[in-house]
Amino acid sequence: QVQLVESGGGSVQVGGSLRLSCAASGSIGSSYVMAWFRQIPGLEPEGVAAIDADGTTRYVDSTKGRFKISNDRTKNILSLEMTGLRPEDTGLYLCAAAKPDVFKTIWPVVAGTAAHGAYWGRGTQVTVS
Repeated sequence: QVQLVESGGGSVQVGGSLRLSCAASGSIGSSYVMAWFRQIPGLEPEGVAAIDADGTTRYVDSTKGRFKISNDRTKNILSLEMTGLRPEDTGLYLCAAAKPDVFKTIWPVVAGTAAHGAYWGRGTQVTVS
């Protein structure tokens, strides 16, 4: 049983910063990709940042240079440092864990039932205004 619990969200002004954390527990394989997604009501989650088992990171164009993802595998804590926040960054931020082949089906946008192959947290709300 894999459990992902996000924290650190809140309301900030434009240009502000936040640090999100995701505490992971359970049987997460060493090869799993860890990622952050943002979801707006009525839409599928969209990728924000991801980190592979070997530490390789990837970002969507809108977050490059502003967000930084890191993963402390000894403590099972996934983090997202967000700076220069914009109103369009507003949304529910979800932590996800997936095998590499499953990750390919959910990045950068989750399509249809692909979400069922990954593990998801319940999210933490970020509001930028």
